[in-house]
Amino acid sequence: MEPEYLFVVTYGRSGSTLLTGVLNSIPGYLIRGENKNYVYGLFQSHTGAVARQRTFRSKKPLTPESPWYGIDTYDPDAAVRLMRELVVSTLLHPADDTRVLGFKEIRYNQKDLVEYLQFMRSVFPGARFVFNSRNHADVLRSKWWTDKNPANLSGFQQRLDAAERAHADVSFHVHYDDYKDDPEQLRGLFDFLGEPFDSSQVATVLARDHSY
Repeated sequence: MEPEYLFVVTYGRSGSTLLTGVLNSIPGYLIRGENKNYVYGLFQSHTGAVARQRTFRSKKPLTPESPWYGIDTYDPDAAVRLMRELVVSTLLHPADDTRVLGFKEIRYNQKDLVEYLQFMRSVFPGARFVFNSRNHADVLRSKWWTDKNPANLSGFQQRLDAAERAHADVSFHVHYDDYKDDPEQLRGLFDFLGEPFDSSQVATVLARDHSY
């Protein structure tokens, strides 16, 4: 039986590793860490190939004399299915008891983020997103952000907010400053996921150090 899919969408030093720890405490959940935006590369390749395929598909079949020979036979549906198999088998590695599979990523600061998340929904049927945010002043105090322009984080947040609105039917938002010291603040997330909420179990996870 194919697992359901869940992805954490956020930015660096937002507390997302802690959130991933909470999610992984749910029986049957396997939410991996960052992968340097691996799937976005697949999105770019697929989007380019589909655009070229659509340009030529209504014309005569391309011949070896064409510089685009073969692109008219690109199969988007097969590509999406095979990309899912690629990511699952080489990156996510579900266990036998995995019910919900996914990863968290912090590299979502793209202008085409809305379209990218739509692509993820096509590759991973039924995919849901958890958007995670944190007080920007605290984020910017992290060494990870010391050489970055604060305005970039504000723009990043605006893109995340727009993507969340566009995919509101499958999205839920949590704020690190709300839940870091109060497990009860994550009850709504568990309701969204359709999972029983154990406050003491969540508190145990929140008490452990995560990330670096």
